[in-house]
Amino acid sequence: MDLAATIRTIPDYPAPGIMFRDITTLLGDARAFRRAVDELVQPFAGMKIDKVAGVEARGFILGGAVAHQLSAGFIPLRKKGKLPHATIGVEYALEYGKDAMEMHADALTWDEKVMLVDDLIATGGTALAAVDLLKRGGADIIAAAFVVDLPDLGGADCIRELGVPVSTLVSFPGH
Repeated sequence: MDLAATIRTIPDYPAPGIMFRDITTLLGDARAFRRAVDELVQPFAGMKIDKVAGVEARGFILGGAVAHQLSAGFIPLRKKGKLPHATIGVEYALEYGKDAMEMHADALTWDEKVMLVDDLIATGGTALAAVDLLKRGGADIIAAAFVVDLPDLGGADCIRELGVPVSTLVSFPGH
């Protein structure tokens, strides 16, 4: 099965010249979804992973499934103001502006082994912010996994430069 073929491309979204890679079509295909989760887990099977952190929103879907497969807990990384208890947060730059994400202050105990999961890595802004936030919470980030990589934008390399191994399933050229 070609996972790339199950990912819809939407031209000029959210801005002219951008080719948006929409994984909702992959998620809607039971075989592709199962394969994607299995392939996200496979490089890290057998490693001690205490928690999987998923970035809102598609990272929740993938991260929850990955956490289940790894028998790990799950940490939701949410947009500012969405979590009901005490939080820690980080602001970061996006390709199209600024954003902020938070996690519960008690989501981690010091030095827990954490895997970061999201649907796509482009410039790395969101993933770098997630790594920063998790480290502030005391995480030992042992892996980052993404379904889609846009290697021309360099985000995966930025995460690797932090000493975090990165795994991706599908690469698309350009933005």
